[in-house]
Amino acid sequence: MNDTTTLPPLPDRLSIDPSSPYHVAAVFENDVGIKFNDKERLDVEEYCISERWIKVASTKSLDRRGRPLQIKLKGKVEAFYR
Repeated sequence: MNDTTTLPPLPDRLSIDPSSPYHVAAVFENDVGIKFNDKERLDVEEYCISERWIKVASTKSLDRRGRPLQIKLKGKVEAFYR
């Protein structure tokens, strides 16, 4: 029996940046949600469940390539499919 509704398991660490080694394109075919300290966040760029952190873009500061700097926040991290 061929089940097409099975979703790939969410990795321990995931990034939305395609140039990152932690980017998994198959996961992004579905909508992924992140809960940080029991509150859903929509601005997460990278997360690690085992190390308990997320990275979000700062609003004003840019790195030398013109991309927003990332701020690391520590706390309880949960990833899920919506």
